Amino acid sequence: MREPGISHPRLPLPSPGQEDDPAAFLAWLGEAIPMVGHLGIEAMQRDGDALEWRLGLSPNLNDKGTGFGGSLAAQTTLLGWCWTTLWLRRHGFDRDVVVAKAEQRFLAPVTGNYRLVCTPEAEEGPARLGARLAQRGKGRIALVQRLWCGETLCLEARGDYAVLPAG
Repeated sequence: MREPGISHPRLPLPSPGQEDDPAAFLAWLGEAIPMVGHLGIEAMQRDGDALEWRLGLSPNLNDKGTGFGGSLAAQTTLLGWCWTTLWLRRHGFDRDVVVAKAEQRFLAPVTGNYRLVCTPEAEEGPARLGARLAQRGKGRIALVQRLWCGETLCLEARGDYAVLPAG
């Protein structure tokens, strides 16, 4: 059981040229952030610069039988944190990431299982983050998360994620 004020041990970086195993990363994430086990994440996959979660609606229901906005907002924020953390890990950085700003726009009710996709807001965002880390030892990236229920875009979110200096 996690204790307030005590950091959870970091997951070791993957070997150079290797990527994180999605199942192992999600298992670690569930230990590091206890609420993760209650979010209904069924799968995680990466495709280029996109990170996707597949989620079940049942654990995220509101009183109307649709997706609970607070749960969906937490998922978008956490997925952006995961995108940034996994990007850093692929590039050999063992750094802390924090969300600096997050906002959501709810467009349609979530009425079934769904997928949440996170991508950089700007195509050059990852390269800019890498350059900032090389120059200043810290950086920031803007990410967009989109929640799809079937072919319907139900939620669009944006977050700024800060990478803290080593130390």
